[in-house]
Amino acid sequence: MEPLLEFLAAWWWAAPTTVGLGAVSYVGLTTGRRRARRLALDAARHEEQLAARALVSAKADTRSAQAQLLSAQAQRGVPAPGIASVPDARRQLQQAKQAQRAAGLALKAARSRVRAERVRLNGGASADLPLAQLVREHDALNARWLEYETDVETALAFPQMSDPHHPTTAAFLQAQRDAQWLRPAAPTARMSPGDFVAYRRAVRTMEAAFTAAEDAALRATSARAATPPRTPAREAFRPASPAPSRPAAASGTPPTEPVSGAGRPAPSARAAAPSPAADADDRGESGARRDPLPQPVWPVPGRRQRPPASR
Repeated sequence: MEPLLEFLAAWWWAAPTTVGLGAVSYVGLTTGRRRARRLALDAARHEEQLAARALVSAKADTRSAQAQLLSAQAQRGVPAPGIASVPDARRQLQQAKQAQRAAGLALKAARSRVRAERVRLNGGASADLPLAQLVREHDALNARWLEYETDVETALAFPQMSDPHHPTTAAFLQAQRDAQWLRPAAPTARMSPGDFVAYRRAVRTMEAAFTAAEDAALRATSARAATPPRTPAREAFRPASPAPSRPAAASGTPPTEPVSGAGRPAPSARAAAPSPAADADDRGESGARRDPLPQPVWPVPGRRQRPPASR
């Protein structure tokens, strides 16, 4: 009995220490898991706080615009430096009221998102962690964009998606850089609600920019396919060649010659319409056309001697 008491007296602290270490480890693991699952809810609450601050600021701007309007109405007859006119003050008041109304609607939307995230967390609708799901959406967008860069047929069909000088493609590339900058190192990394909200907003902006760039590329490809090919300028201004005349021998009808007043063919007609035999003689054995013989002069000029020149 004495050895057992001595052992307990020497090692009594081992059992509480082991229990304490196990409890701390369990709490740490469950807390990290719970924090990761509550990240979307915490982000919704963070957005609610930002919307509430924006509403308070909008209300302050509205009151300031009302004070500016009262000051302008008081100084209607006597203009003072630094005080806007009554129409300008009224316009600023209307803009401040519209901003306040928009801030109130944004706060209502943020509160609705908080309630939705609380229901989703308590109901366990999704087994994936919010950050892991957002990273997966980011990877899916990058994979869709890489199809236009690696697939040859897709790149040839939609060349605008690879052109960084086009406005929609440049906007998508900028949004992609912003999202990649805010991307965490791992899907299980610890992230604050503010950083999660910024990363989620960047991914949503990237998705909208990619959809706009894809639609613009599709419209450009459809318009290019519907437009007929253009004729080069040198072909457009090239004179049209006359249609070849059908030989009379092939048509089966004898050639007609113009008739002069005496009933015989005119000389010009005989010179203009040579016979097939004469054309064959002109070509020779090699098939190349020979130089045409000089045509006789008609009528023959007179050969009378000229009178001697008088001295």
